[in-house]
Amino acid sequence: MPELPEVETVRIGLAKWVTGRTISAVEVHHPRSIRRHLPGDAHFAAVLTGRTILDVARRGKYLWLPLDSGDAVIAHLGMSGQLLMQPATAADEKHLRVRFTFTDDGPELRFVDQRTFGGLSVSEGGAELPDEISHIARDPMDPLFDDAAFSARLRGRHTEVKRALLDQTLISGVGNIYADEALWRAKLHGTRPTDKLTRPAVERLLGHVRDVLAEAIVAGGTSFDELYVDVNGESGYFDRSLNAYGREGEPCKRCGAIMRRESFMNRSSFSCPRCQPKPR
Repeated sequence: MPELPEVETVRIGLAKWVTGRTISAVEVHHPRSIRRHLPGDAHFAAVLTGRTILDVARRGKYLWLPLDSGDAVIAHLGMSGQLLMQPATAADEKHLRVRFTFTDDGPELRFVDQRTFGGLSVSEGGAELPDEISHIARDPMDPLFDDAAFSARLRGRHTEVKRALLDQTLISGVGNIYADEALWRAKLHGTRPTDKLTRPAVERLLGHVRDVLAEAIVAGGTSFDELYVDVNGESGYFDRSLNAYGREGEPCKRCGAIMRRESFMNRSSFSCPRCQPKPR
């Protein structure tokens, strides 16, 4: 599933292409892709037609497009969702789910989703911040992210540090890949108890989280297959810089020990047995 760097890459591209443009028509090709919009596809198209997109914003892994009506379009990419800018003459994608055309006859916005786990919806009055995603915490790249409050909440919990990093109500945007990368840089095993971490240790970890996310954004995110691409259909290349994730059986880039893979929440965690010893 796309994490913060991938979604931010899409946000940057969308903002360039759709800000200030007025929607002329909306076509829903698959009802599952707007399943969270309970009034249905006809209502979805009606409330968006004639509306101007003011910006493209993000909270964690969610995007929203504020409209001149005061409403907003919420977008979640799920496992395979893509928001693509395409000329009207381009052939429809096999898994095209929703199409937006604009009054200027410029490039269309297409929502393509092979697995249909992602989706779009309209949030009434949600231009500032949709109620539907207001429970999601700010991410560490947000200028208003409160480092001290995060440290206090993290250290006040009795859980494992990797579980805490994936808790979107505590800190948003960090998924499995970037959690492993930040923990490798911080020399912490993912099962380290959060209530045993010192304040300086949390500060160092948060710094590594920010560094990893920032570097991945510059690289356009991480692409392991063709399902994640930016609005121009291009893949990210941060996978070339991974130090931990997916490197089972390879030497640690820091100490040379053989990297390990462990089961974690129906996923995999990757770490160095020497640099990141398990807590006793």
